[in-house]
Amino acid sequence: MTTPHMIHPARPLLLAFCVALLALPAAADDLANFKASFAEKGIAKLDRLDQSALQKACSDYAQRPLPAKLRAKLEKAELEAVKFPADGKYLGDWKEGEKIAQNGRGLQFSDDAKTANGGNCYACHQISATEIAFGNIGPSLAAYGKLRGGPTEALVRYTWTKLYSSHAVNACSVMPRYGAAGILSEQQMKDVMALLLDPQSPINQ
Repeated sequence: MTTPHMIHPARPLLLAFCVALLALPAAADDLANFKASFAEKGIAKLDRLDQSALQKACSDYAQRPLPAKLRAKLEKAELEAVKFPADGKYLGDWKEGEKIAQNGRGLQFSDDAKTANGGNCYACHQISATEIAFGNIGPSLAAYGKLRGGPTEALVRYTWTKLYSSHAVNACSVMPRYGAAGILSEQQMKDVMALLLDPQSPINQ
């Protein structure tokens, strides 16, 4: 016979946890409630909340390691979808690239479809040594080309791939897919490439 003083002290906590767990809404309900909290406005439509298969996989494994085979499969698919410049030219105008890196406009509800999108690169990276306002979510890109031996073919293709779709390099990267998502045009990407890799760019001096 079990008396109250014989009950294991952890059992009430375990019971309370199970009751709380049963009371949690289903994942589908969570998603529905999440979407219901947004409203379309201007060019910002609700389809932005729809996840790709890759994004869903990364969400499913947000609190645990992504299996190696799944990671390799996702990255391979993204890499195969990367579109390299048809003219074989990767570097544009670094001066324009700096403007794009500084520009955080475009794709917001307060913009219109004619607004030129920026890269907003400084929100996550240090780039120019003269810029004092920058984020640190991503690594510093100061002296990016100089530190890596200049615009070699391998570095150029890697950098283009990372800009086009960061998921091709790191499946669950939080970096925007500038090319794959149509955020930047091919010419804009070339200009950002020049900012990072052109030996004449001030960040490589």
